[in-house]
Amino acid sequence: MKCIYLDVLIVLNIYVNYFLIKGTGKLTHTPVKTLRCAISSFVGSFFSLTIFLPETGALLNLGIKLAAAVIIVIMAFGIKDKKHTAKLVIYFYIVNFVFGGFVMLMYEIFEPSFMAFNNSYFYIDFSLLSLVFFTALAYIAVSALRYFLDRGCDISHSYHVVIKYGSSVISVDAIPDTGNSLVDAFSGKPVIVCGKEKIINIKQDLCRLDFSNMKPEEICAVGYRLVPYTTIGNTGMIPVFTPDEILICDNESDRKKRVDALIGINSRETPAIFNPGLLI
Repeated sequence: MKCIYLDVLIVLNIYVNYFLIKGTGKLTHTPVKTLRCAISSFVGSFFSLTIFLPETGALLNLGIKLAAAVIIVIMAFGIKDKKHTAKLVIYFYIVNFVFGGFVMLMYEIFEPSFMAFNNSYFYIDFSLLSLVFFTALAYIAVSALRYFLDRGCDISHSYHVVIKYGSSVISVDAIPDTGNSLVDAFSGKPVIVCGKEKIINIKQDLCRLDFSNMKPEEICAVGYRLVPYTTIGNTGMIPVFTPDEILICDNESDRKKRVDALIGINSRETPAIFNPGLLI
């Protein structure tokens, strides 16, 4: 085996795990807090120490990888229900395969002396630039996969959205609409558009704010951002904010899905509009 430095191995896997978790959250539209992501990345990095063990065999190796995935997912996302946790583990594996595919491809093509594989874990005596490059490629691939999955959604049920902010909670009738492709470029989060009259019930400051006469920095100072939007024959900016929790609820099946999204404020009194890809 090539010379492996323990500190490089741990740092490498913390970095990779962090983006694997973020990629899983992006693929499933599941929120993950930065601190929890960092802690689970650190804990998950210790599974990489199996690279020092003799060949464990396919079955044992699969068991170790499954245990690592379950622990990392639970620490990062928590447990809402068993079905959702199982789904997150599956998507975590998918993101792993995407990233691992890039790494294996480079290994097979170039057979670099600074890379080693054992027990399905890899070690790279890396330059930071190379690591960032390959991680970015994998993240772009995951984002592309998310895009095509969203396009394939076909939703016919009726919904409502539960929005929690501070101690206040509201429920808003909602319509799934593939035409709502609004995404905040800064955070990468999708935007659920809601009528202002509903949002005032949890954001009373909207009664005195006039976004049309405020500068962007003034809007940011009061906890909002502006996101550009384009519709047929119209363009503009919509104010958005980050609530504490958003649930999309299926009125027919009573299924609830916690999603990682922003709330956009529409001046018209309309049902909430969300991209159906949030339900995947």
